[in-house]
Amino acid sequence: MPVALSGQGVKVRRMSDTYKAPVPRTGPRLLDHMAAAQPNHEAVIDGALRWSYADLQKQAQTAAAGLAALGIRRGDRVAILAGNRAEWVSVFFGIQGLGAITVALNTWLTAAEIAWQLEHAGTSVLVVEPDFRGRDFVGEVQALQAEGRLQGLREVIVLAETAPAGMRPYADLLAHAPSTDTWDLAEPEDVCCILYTSGSTAAPKGVPLTQGGTVDNMWSIGERMHLTPADRLWFGVSLFWSFGCVNALFTVMTHGGTQVLQHHFEPGEALKLIEEERCSVFYGMPNMAIALEAHPDRPSRDLSSLRTGATIGTPEQIQRIVDLGATEICNVYGLTEGYGNSAVADCKAALERRLNSSGAPLDGVEIRIIDDETGTVQPQGEIGEIQIGGRFTAGYWEAPDMTAASLSDDGWFRSGDLGLLDEHGWLHFRGRLKELIKTGGINVSPAEVEEVLLAHPAIASCFVTGLKDAKLDETVAAVVILEDGVEVTAEALQAHCRAQIAPYKLPRRWCFTTPETLPLTSTGKLQRNRLFELFEDQAAV
Repeated sequence: MPVALSGQGVKVRRMSDTYKAPVPRTGPRLLDHMAAAQPNHEAVIDGALRWSYADLQKQAQTAAAGLAALGIRRGDRVAILAGNRAEWVSVFFGIQGLGAITVALNTWLTAAEIAWQLEHAGTSVLVVEPDFRGRDFVGEVQALQAEGRLQGLREVIVLAETAPAGMRPYADLLAHAPSTDTWDLAEPEDVCCILYTSGSTAAPKGVPLTQGGTVDNMWSIGERMHLTPADRLWFGVSLFWSFGCVNALFTVMTHGGTQVLQHHFEPGEALKLIEEERCSVFYGMPNMAIALEAHPDRPSRDLSSLRTGATIGTPEQIQRIVDLGATEICNVYGLTEGYGNSAVADCKAALERRLNSSGAPLDGVEIRIIDDETGTVQPQGEIGEIQIGGRFTAGYWEAPDMTAASLSDDGWFRSGDLGLLDEHGWLHFRGRLKELIKTGGINVSPAEVEEVLLAHPAIASCFVTGLKDAKLDETVAAVVILEDGVEVTAEALQAHCRAQIAPYKLPRRWCFTTPETLPLTSTGKLQRNRLFELFEDQAAV
């Protein structure tokens, strides 16, 4: 595997190897286990389509046989570009059945961003929804191929009854009988998926997560939520996020529950689904709760089925989710590299503790707090960098230097986040050391946005930062210095960005200024943590 840490001279801190979930530790074996234990129990609901665990098993095994017929083998990469639909789930498990690796593509990305991730992962097959929320994904893939991109992509499978020349309809994948030769080929140490996340560099990072680590971590999260087969997840968070296809999906599935899919988040439909399907599990960000609360249908909808779930946010933001009905909501801390969550509050703990803390480390995970200047472990109650031992990614895909930089000298993962551990060993998040912006729960790299802005001829230099936002936690903001004698509007710059990066990365606030106004240290270094001050000036728009 190209992300292995061998040869880098780093001993990774692992205690997770001693912790094993009491269920089979690969996706295919877990599905087989649930299909045998409760074959008729509902596994996936997608509108009128209702699959039992036995149905999902058959669909996944059929998809595996179809992919094998296309030449997919263990370790190959297969990408999915689609909204939350039942086929996303069945293909995901079909890929795992072969011991292959899923590349989960973000439906918000531009065509250029999608092409970069497909090429970086070395993707052989793409499974794509033909159109999603006004995007013609098939047309975009055809355009990329016409430009000479996607040379390594052998097959494109369209989730529709028909497909353009050179592509295959999804029915072709289902035309093969399931076979034991194409199922249950993965082992716990094999990579399950590669998820791309923003980092401190302009290029996103590919994060591989293993089969066993995924099952182990999500079982432990489900235990903090006290899940049972009777629980039903409202699945409004996107499947392509680690919070979706890894965290929510496996957390509920390891406990035999039901996934109620919403193709994409829309508050009116979400309220309807929660009420009609009697969903008990809320997975989402505070901005989603705000949208549900503010929707005109909210007073007439019965959300009394809600009980638990997972979220992050301030105490006030999390209280909004409690007020919706999820009184046993779990405050969590995590990042994609740590299998979604590393600490989760127990849903039965007192609400005050859950509002203010992310809970104790999960089974198989250790957390320590390190002073950034001295490198020493901080005592209880003192703030420092959150470092993770035990369960985290083995390394970034095809990026050994980046992998090495993410680890401490003694092999702990450096989160770049600030926090403290209280007298109960519960983690309290206190901000970020890294320059990442977290908007609506999604990481945005300032460097990536800056690179796009600097390509505009009117811009001499620019600096991107996050500003506090009551709805999104942070909103993306840009400080811009123009070339001498040049004028350009914020609207024009936003249009320039929109053509190249996903909508959630777009700057929403702008400050046009001069070099003299930038906050600098005595040695002339930019103080990024003071950029927000420029937006308090009348020049900010």
